[in-house]
Amino acid sequence: MLSVSVGHRFDGFALEVAFDAPPGVTALFGRSGSGKSSVVNAVAGLLRPDHGQIRFGDIVLMDSDRGVMLPPHRRRMGYVFQDGRLFPHLTVRQNLTYGRWFAPKAAGVAFDHVVDLLGIAPLLDRRPGALSGGEKQRVAIGRAILSNPRLLLMDEPLAALDEGRKAEILPYLERLRDELSLPILYVSHSLAEVARLATTVILMDAGRVTRQGPTAEVLSDPAAAPLLGLREAGSILPARVLAHEDDGLSRLDVAGHPVWLPRLSVPVGTVVRLRILAQDVMLATERPQGLSALNILPGVIEDIRIGDGPGAIIRLRVGTDALLVRVTRRSVVALALAQGQSVYAVIKAVSVAQGNIGG
Repeated sequence: MLSVSVGHRFDGFALEVAFDAPPGVTALFGRSGSGKSSVVNAVAGLLRPDHGQIRFGDIVLMDSDRGVMLPPHRRRMGYVFQDGRLFPHLTVRQNLTYGRWFAPKAAGVAFDHVVDLLGIAPLLDRRPGALSGGEKQRVAIGRAILSNPRLLLMDEPLAALDEGRKAEILPYLERLRDELSLPILYVSHSLAEVARLATTVILMDAGRVTRQGPTAEVLSDPAAAPLLGLREAGSILPARVLAHEDDGLSRLDVAGHPVWLPRLSVPVGTVVRLRILAQDVMLATERPQGLSALNILPGVIEDIRIGDGPGAIIRLRVGTDALLVRVTRRSVVALALAQGQSVYAVIKAVSVAQGNIGG
C-alpha cells in the first residue's frame, strides 16, 4: 500500500493531496495542470513537498514532521517518462541490463521473462534510433522493471504515441498488470487508458483529490462525470466471451445477458472489460421491438443527475454492475424516469470501439 498525504505550494498553484494506492494499477487522472506529475515526482523523490508524509508499506519515504526525506536512489522506484529516455549509444539488450545495476542481488524478475512479457526479443540487438515510439516505450518499461523497483511510476507513458502505437502497447501493459505482482502508479489524462488498465482511480482537479476508489465505481459515478468530461463519461462492464459467430460478431455475456460486438481477437472464455460511453446508450421504458441494435440490457435506475445544460446523466444497475446513460432533460420528463424504475438500455454493437475493450 502506498500512502500519500502531502502539500506543496508552487507559484500560483497549491497541491494538497491525500490518498492510498492499494496493490494493482492506481491511475492519477485529471486535466493538464491538475498536479498529477507533481505527485509522482514527490513519490519518486524528485520533488520535496513543503509538508506531509509518504509511506510505502512500512517504509517511510518522506515525513516532514520527523525530518525524513529518503533520496531518490534509496527509494527503489522505477520511473517511465513520456519519452523513453533510452541511452542512444547502447543496444536494447544493454539498455535493459543497465537496469540490473540498480537491482538488489539475486532479486527481481528474470531478464527473459521481462523480454517475453513485453515482446521485445527481436529488438535486443538494435539501437534506440532504429525503434518505433511504441518499441522504445516497451524497452523503457523493461529497463525500469529490471531494476527491481518496489513501485513502478509511469508518467503519461503513451502521451507521445499516435493511436496505432497506443493500441500496440496497451496489451503489453495489461500483461504486466496481470502477471507481475508489481504495484504501478500511472499518470494519464486519457480516460480510455485508465478504463483499460487501472484497478484504482484517483481523480484530481486543481491540486486536490476529488474522488478515489475502484475504477468501475469511480467512472460510473454521475457526480464525477463533469470532471471526467461528459463526452468521455461512461462505465466499465466485465464480460465473458462466449462464442465467435460466423457473421463476424463475437457473443459475450454481460450480467447474464448476451451482447454482440465486432469479432474480438481473444479466445472463447476470456474475460474482458467493456468501456461503454454514456452517450452511446439509449433508454426505453419497455423492451424495444424491431430495432437494428442487437444489445438490450435490462436495468434499474439508481440515480438521475440533471446537468446545468440540457442534459442529464443516469446510472443504471445491470446485475451487479453500473451503467451510465447520457440523455436530455426532455427525455427524463417525457419518459417520467425515476429512481427504482425498470428500463432497458440499448447499445449498438458498432459503438464499442476496439480501443475500449481491454483484458
